[in-house]
Order: sequence, then C-alpha cells, then structure tokens
Amino acid sequence: MKLATLKEGGRDGTLIVVNRAMTRAVKVAQIAATLQQALEDWQRAAPELAAVYEALQADTAEGAFDLDVDVLASPLPRAYEFVDGSAYLPHVARVRRARGAEVPESFYTDPLMYQATSAGFLGPRDPVIVPSEEFGIDLEAEVLVVTDDVPMAVTPEQAAGHIQLIGLVNDVSLRNLIPGELAKGFGFLQSKPRSALSPVLVTPDELGDAWRDSKLHLPLLTHINGEWFGAPEAGVDMQFSFAELVAHVARTRPLIAGTLVGSGTVANEDTGKGASCFAEKRTVETLATGKPVTPFMSFGDRLRIEMLDAEGNSIFGAIEQVIAPLKR
Repeated sequence: MKLATLKEGGRDGTLIVVNRAMTRAVKVAQIAATLQQALEDWQRAAPELAAVYEALQADTAEGAFDLDVDVLASPLPRAYEFVDGSAYLPHVARVRRARGAEVPESFYTDPLMYQATSAGFLGPRDPVIVPSEEFGIDLEAEVLVVTDDVPMAVTPEQAAGHIQLIGLVNDVSLRNLIPGELAKGFGFLQSKPRSALSPVLVTPDELGDAWRDSKLHLPLLTHINGEWFGAPEAGVDMQFSFAELVAHVARTRPLIAGTLVGSGTVANEDTGKGASCFAEKRTVETLATGKPVTPFMSFGDRLRIEMLDAEGNSIFGAIEQVIAPLKR
C-alpha cells in the first residue's frame, strides 16, 4: 500500500491512497482525513486503506484521479517526533579518521541518534531555501520508518511490529554551522533545517523480500544536477536495524503514532558505490588526497533521491529539489 498527502485541507493536508505505479490516487476522508489520523487508529484504518489500494490496482476505485506529484505535500506535513540516527558506521569511521580520531567501541553497540526538527517537512518538490551558501549546504539521502504507538522499553523484536510505513528523507544539513554548535556540547539546532520526505510512504509488505530483518535491502540512488552521485546499498553496513533504532528511542519513553525514525546517511564500506551526502564525498577525497575537492551545494543546484525495485520502478517516487536563496 502506498500513501501520500495533497497540499489542501489545512496544515496536515489531505490523505490519499496511491496505486503501485503512482499514476492514480483517491481521497479517503471516509477512513481518515490525514495520515496522522490514520496512524492514530491504525488497526482499524489500515485494512480499510488497503481495500482502497486493491480497488485502485483493479481500476475499480470510486473517485480515482490522475496523480500529479508536483501538488503533493510531505506524506506527513508535520509530525510529533522525528528522531534521526547514524546507523552506517563506515560513514562515521571515515569522518572521524579524516580528523585523526578513532571510532569508540561503544558506537558499535549504542546507536548514535538525535532529536530532529519535525514541526514541518518540505514536500518532495519544494525548494530547499537557505539564507547563505556560506553555511555549507548539504543533502543527506536516508531511509526512514514511521511507527504506530510504541510502548516504553520495547525490545527490538517487539519494536519491529510497530513499524508501519517506510520512506525516504532528504535530511538537509548546513555543514559549516555544525562544528560550532557541537562544540557547545548541546547538539544541533541552526545546522539542521527542515527535511523533505519522499512523495509516498509504503507499508512493509509492498517491499517484498527487500524488507527483511527490519532493513531495506536496495540501493539508494542520488543524482546532483542530473549526474550520478551515489547508489550505496541501504541494507549493507547498517550497524543497527530499524527495530533496534526504534527500541533505542523508546527505552525511556513511549512513542506516539506518527513518530519518524531515520537511518542516517546511507553509506557503504565500498566507496565505489558513491555517496549520499557531500560530507561523505569530501571525506573520501580528504583521505585520498589530503583535502576535499568537491564544494558543498550552491544556489540553483538540483538533487534527486529515489529507490528503484528490481524491475527499475520507483518505489517511493523521487525527492526532487532545487537549492534556493532566502528572499528577504
């Protein structure tokens, strides 16, 4: 099942069910007006939404219309919680090695995670607006999951059953602001603006064998200005599964339905598969030549993030954004 949100009906938009080919959709206000409402009553809503999805596939759904991705909001235009991880330790190890530091042993058993901004997400075609190119504009191509209500202190095995939707995220970073913020010892703030979600979120069954062990085993493809940038395997070198990440977040607090949990920048030990962010690419260059060569993103640059199935079909639709200046 694929779910998306139209840019209409208020801040939380209007929930729609989308067919597998992402060509047709139908509004489902009789089931849930928004995706957040559906997630809060998931045991009832999910079977009803799935029935609409099957009708769409059979071309028998009443009220179906042609889908225009350009009018989509984020599937969750705003969420109660977004917690992002850094589960791909090859990326962490390279970044630390470039500055002469080792990866602490604890990183292999205790996930790196932080509380990200969730008050609003950019739509899949919305521009990334930044006040200055001097901030070091970067994308971060990631996989994320969305949960229903998760009790406190769940085990990873229990947490796996609370993962209801899967998607992609461009977790925007302003790299030149990060060192100063982290030096304060209190985490990210100005360096982490709003992120963008993929056009649709999908249920795990939609992924078939690609979803196993609470990991998504497919390449995550990124293009910059129409040029291939990277396609690392999302299921490879992921130190912690999504079930483990969800359980880590819920260790001391319950999670509300609609909580998003991100994987962190997808990266492999094999650097030949490219990168999912400019920081990764610049780190590889630094390790090879002593200094980075590739600059961060500039105004007018365009990015595209998507994931294809074994037949080459886009699963979540593509995040396509342009970097744009803030108009004062």
